[in-house]
Amino acid sequence: MLSKNVARKIAFYRVIIFACAAFIFNTTEFIPVALLSDIAQSFDMPVAKVGLMITVYAWVVSLMSLPFMLVTAKLERKSLLIKVFLLFILGHIITVFAWNFASLLIGRIAVALAHALFWSITASLVIRVAPKDKKTQALALLAMGTALATVLGLPLGRLVGQAFGWRITFGIIAALALSVMVLMIRLLPYLPSKNAGSLRSLPILMKRPLLMGAYVLTIIIVSAHFTAYSYIEPFVMNISQMSASLATFLLLIFGVSGIVASMLFNRFHRFGPAKFLLMLLILLMGSLFTLLPLSQNTAAMFLLVFLWGIAIAGFGLSLQVRVLQLSPEATDVAMAIFSGIYNIGIGAGALMGNQVMQHIGLSNIGIVGGVWALIGTILFLYVHLRYRYKPIH
Repeated sequence: MLSKNVARKIAFYRVIIFACAAFIFNTTEFIPVALLSDIAQSFDMPVAKVGLMITVYAWVVSLMSLPFMLVTAKLERKSLLIKVFLLFILGHIITVFAWNFASLLIGRIAVALAHALFWSITASLVIRVAPKDKKTQALALLAMGTALATVLGLPLGRLVGQAFGWRITFGIIAALALSVMVLMIRLLPYLPSKNAGSLRSLPILMKRPLLMGAYVLTIIIVSAHFTAYSYIEPFVMNISQMSASLATFLLLIFGVSGIVASMLFNRFHRFGPAKFLLMLLILLMGSLFTLLPLSQNTAAMFLLVFLWGIAIAGFGLSLQVRVLQLSPEATDVAMAIFSGIYNIGIGAGALMGNQVMQHIGLSNIGIVGGVWALIGTILFLYVHLRYRYKPIH
């Protein structure tokens, strides 16, 4: 029998392992943003076409999150996580040895399938393995792992990719995933499926206006963000005329802001979740609308990206908590839907940014994203004010 202190320490280590897993999964999802130009050059393709790999990845996740979760709803979670990691590693091996763009997409699709299931079950699992009095903090640590993907993962991945080739970046991610998988095998307990929900949960969840509003808000705001963020590298290099090294540092600042967002969430969210979310929406909207006007001022761009990063990272964390609170009896189903919708937003945003870049100009990605953020903010206010007192049934 473990002492209380030892059991608490092990529980904390388990949360850290999940945070590391979140770091790896989010690094690989977004690393193409930092390596688009290098990948395009290696296959002798235009950046705009290679950017579609972000859309394909996101839409595979969006289409498969709920079906995968429903198929695996009754499976023990530890063994399921190990299978997810094996698929993730296999996808990266294919990516490293990709001989053309089609084979690269096959590797990315395999990784996306692993991603779909990982994020469907992770938020509820990290709360289960955390110390009893640290459930909310565990979710914040998971978000910290996600934020570190942009702080460390993207800039370091870009540096490695530029120095040794983009394939080495994906190879290192595979090696890190293998290490985390081994630690999960050693540290995680047997985790039977619990409150996962089923197909029968869907009609019940669909009758909850606040939950449906949260889903619609997610797809609009994430689309708004990725309309601009998917092409932030070519924007700062071609519109802001920044050097490649300065562009890398800008991505680092974006990641640091994610850590700040998780700290602000941990400190202030509980005092007024709706007000906290509204402030983030306004901050995101302002950041996107001012992207072009401030593009020629380097100092202003760094501040803008910092605030923008706080807004979108805080938004994601706030919406995760909102979804979990509004679906206590079917958390995995609700989170699978959330993950799928989030990735629809990523894909839609990347595609929208692609179309903006091709038809009205790269300089306008922030303005188009800002318009969608404005629509999302108006929607949030309407749904929240109309249904905030409606009980969960």
